[in-house]
Amino acid sequence: MRLTSFTDYTLRSLIYLGMHRDKLVTIQDIADLHGISKNHLTKVIHQLGVSGMVETVRGRNGGLRLRMEPADISIGAVVRQSESDFHIAECFDHNNQGCALHKGCALKAKLGKAAEAFLRVLDEVTLEEMLPRPHSKMGEAILEQPIAFHPLPEAAA
Repeated sequence: MRLTSFTDYTLRSLIYLGMHRDKLVTIQDIADLHGISKNHLTKVIHQLGVSGMVETVRGRNGGLRLRMEPADISIGAVVRQSESDFHIAECFDHNNQGCALHKGCALKAKLGKAAEAFLRVLDEVTLEEMLPRPHSKMGEAILEQPIAFHPLPEAAA
């Protein structure tokens, strides 16, 4: 199973916002840190605003901040909101029944259970648990100065 780049950028944005609760953050800050497209990230932030997780402050000194406490943000809920579907195989698409085995195949049921288990695990995780601890090497590096992430290839969503 692979999450879309949209979901990846959503999670990265929430983690960054969770680490910088004391100030407003710009979309450009997040885009620069991760080396990702500001235009693509704008769509991500818009969805986070619509969901109520992120507050956008307009104006010259505007920016973004978490609207919810990190402990109240379920990673499972975030993934469900940002993924368009969980069709992990062709047989999950009701419009495409190209497999000759689809009527008697048990694989679909097992893959469905696996996807449910994946989401159940993520339901038990909050954004707060995903935040680097201030004294960890990653936490110190991000809080003190931006670190360079290699951009992910743009995945077809």
